[in-house]
Amino acid sequence: MGDVLTGFHAAWEFESESVRIRFERGIRTPKLFQALGTREVPVEAIAGVTLTPGRRGTVVLSVEPRPGADPLMDAAAGQLKAGCDPYRLVLPAERETLAEYYAEEIRALLPDDPGQRAAPAEEYLVAPPEGPRHFKAYDGKASFDGTTVSFRWSWTGASSAKWKAGDQRYPVGSLSGVEWRSPEILEGHLRLLPRGEAGQSAAQPDQDPAAVVFGLGYGPVH
Repeated sequence: MGDVLTGFHAAWEFESESVRIRFERGIRTPKLFQALGTREVPVEAIAGVTLTPGRRGTVVLSVEPRPGADPLMDAAAGQLKAGCDPYRLVLPAERETLAEYYAEEIRALLPDDPGQRAAPAEEYLVAPPEGPRHFKAYDGKASFDGTTVSFRWSWTGASSAKWKAGDQRYPVGSLSGVEWRSPEILEGHLRLLPRGEAGQSAAQPDQDPAAVVFGLGYGPVH
């Protein structure tokens, strides 16, 4: 294919074996999209594609990633709102015919067997955003250098339990998982799950030294 379909906040370039998604940088563009920049989604990472009516004279071209194909979607765990879904391209309604053409082109590249299309990927097929990353949360600062996650507590927001535990460093190899909870107005957190310490995750995030908490105006949730 090799053609480009430009919508609001993003442009999709269709190649013979992948879809390259380039996100805009601008004041109205969701911060998550700006952080992602450009993503290469191979056809083998796609379970399906749909074209549906949108709001206010728009249509939405959506690609459904296979389970386990994209680490970003695994981390989001279904919590991304429609406006922050990187697999949705919102277009003016007059481009519906063109969008349907590309939807059919993608469908033609997918396996005929629905079960095969929806089968979990054996490994990640879409690259995660590049590290290192760091951000300020309500009760501390979090950073990741590619091998280790570090939490440094803030004297204005951290609980006494976290101060007692001290600043934390977690090599990736010592972790069994990570969970992100999108805040509903005030609450949200990023929690690491150390191996062999599953019981610790039952603690409230503000008391858990393996978690940082988001608050109103604290922590770039994206």
